[in-house]
Amino acid sequence: MTKEMQIRNYSGRTIKTYCSLLVNLEHIIQKSLYEVDTEDFKSRLQYLITQKRASVSTINQLISAFKLFYVDVCHREWKEFHVKRPRSEKKLPVVLSLSEIGRMISVTSNLKHKAIIMLTYSAGLRKMEVIQMTLKDIDSQRMRVRVVQGKGKKDRYTLLSETTLFVLRQYYLSERPSTYLFEPIGSKGKQMSETMVSHVVMSSAKKAGIKKDVTVHTLRHSFATHLLEAGVNIRQIQEFMGHTSFKTTATYLHIARLNPSSITSPLDAIIISI
Repeated sequence: MTKEMQIRNYSGRTIKTYCSLLVNLEHIIQKSLYEVDTEDFKSRLQYLITQKRASVSTINQLISAFKLFYVDVCHREWKEFHVKRPRSEKKLPVVLSLSEIGRMISVTSNLKHKAIIMLTYSAGLRKMEVIQMTLKDIDSQRMRVRVVQGKGKKDRYTLLSETTLFVLRQYYLSERPSTYLFEPIGSKGKQMSETMVSHVVMSSAKKAGIKKDVTVHTLRHSFATHLLEAGVNIRQIQEFMGHTSFKTTATYLHIARLNPSSITSPLDAIIISI
């Protein structure tokens, strides 16, 4: 199973997730994966959905993992397994206002934590991209942040805020990280944990008196929404976010507070004789 995913160039994170899901499936059902039938699998999915309130994305991950095993390892036909994916949830992401972002930054006194929040928001980064960020990924000459092997194993460039760069320089002079931009205290050359990054963001949101359910991804959603509200082309936002599908970026059209009254017909820009 691992070999098959490595050959197909799956990320290490995906390989770890899929293997963990399948090991857990075997443990719960008390059967070898080779013996799991449609009824076993559907019963497990039903339990996760009704009892554990598992998200659609979690269910889809389990289906994808087992389908990979069933089709590519066992060489069986998936259509014979008769398992379909659940309908996707149409939920809009939580977005913070500019003033709420400002409050989070202002109430954060720890310089490293302040830098994490500012970089995550100002560049629209995912949590894993934050902890994988290295010193050389901050391009102060071009004012860009390089994201190496983000989701889908894709590289991209996004924005580097001048204000963020100023704070990052202060932070660097204070802590002198060696490899990764954000390293644990006393562990030079090692990545900060995802749990710690989440803790930093949620603690600052709570301290700022924000009642919304704030996660690291909330900062990313806010980045895209605020760019759209500022008039940035949505295709450019798609590039900054690293979205494969335009439909994913288009979600922010339902959230952004756009002002139709400021839009004029293109005819009004043409000088014609009437």
